[in-house]
Amino acid sequence: MSALEIQNIRKTYGDVETLKGIDISLESGEFLVLLGSSGCGKSTLLNIIAGLAEATSGDVRIGGRSVLGVHPKDRDIAMVFQSYALYPNLSVHRNIGFGLEMRKVPTAQRNAAVRDTAKLLQIEALLDRKPSQLSGGQRQRVAIGRALVRKPEVFLFDEPLSNLDAKLRMEMRTELKRLHQMLKTTVVYVTHDQIEAMTLATRIAVMRDGRIEQLGTPEEIYNSPATLYVATFVGAPPMNLLNATIVDGALRVDGTSTVLPLPAAAAKLGQGHEVVLGIRPEALRLAEPGAFEAVCEVAELTGPEMIVTAQLGPHRLMAALPPRTAVTAGQKIGLTFDPDALHLFDRASGRRCG
Repeated sequence: MSALEIQNIRKTYGDVETLKGIDISLESGEFLVLLGSSGCGKSTLLNIIAGLAEATSGDVRIGGRSVLGVHPKDRDIAMVFQSYALYPNLSVHRNIGFGLEMRKVPTAQRNAAVRDTAKLLQIEALLDRKPSQLSGGQRQRVAIGRALVRKPEVFLFDEPLSNLDAKLRMEMRTELKRLHQMLKTTVVYVTHDQIEAMTLATRIAVMRDGRIEQLGTPEEIYNSPATLYVATFVGAPPMNLLNATIVDGALRVDGTSTVLPLPAAAAKLGQGHEVVLGIRPEALRLAEPGAFEAVCEVAELTGPEMIVTAQLGPHRLMAALPPRTAVTAGQKIGLTFDPDALHLFDRASGRRCG
């Protein structure tokens, strides 16, 4: 039995359709990340699962039971919000145990559950403090603890790390990963940060305009993006995209003299077919002669790598090279890549070829 099933969920506001038929099935213990830019519908979908919004049509099933029309408190879910939503007048201990207190859980059982949760989150020393006496990372741990203590069927996270600075976000990502590996809980997590999605998820649903562009493991999303949108949204720096045309059984990069062998995925495409070539920056390396002969515009040392931006005719390429690479602005460079690193998309539909 699936822990969570989302069946053809649609949501409209007047004439505007926000969700356009979402289908997802989650097994117990999966960590699903809903990834997309603002306005794609990911938070609306999360709110429908939580019962904070009603679907126009479709069904949501938790543990095999339809929860449409069921009050949020009776859905066996727990939610962690972006804004922490802690009670400022209550101690950390009471904040974590507040949900159990409202359910009339006996005091001794409630206190034991709070202590166990605090130990898991490494915040035992903070139980007597008020939220105003905590850092942002500590407050987020308390908010997570309030969800964990109830041991629900499904945990929902609505961009919980977006208010933290970069260092704290990295620490909390590690903490969430550790907790999920220990507890084997079912999680639905909303974010626009592709790093969070890649590091936390067992599966990612990339959303765009109320639809799922691609649903798969982080490896599938990264290595075999189904559309141009997924290809450019996931990856930092983003994937290089070059317009090309099939000419005499080869790929000619538009506006240049560059000709590349035709991959097997494009074998059925005819003469003159317009495609988009995708190459990730980390797949490129210096070579003489190279598949591409480009001119370096900017070389930026980030620490672990040198990000080189180069001009190839009307196209701009980014290459992630070793940090000691000696490249200067204005220098002509050769760039090459392994054949299996080339991604091919139909230019008209934006879908992956093959």
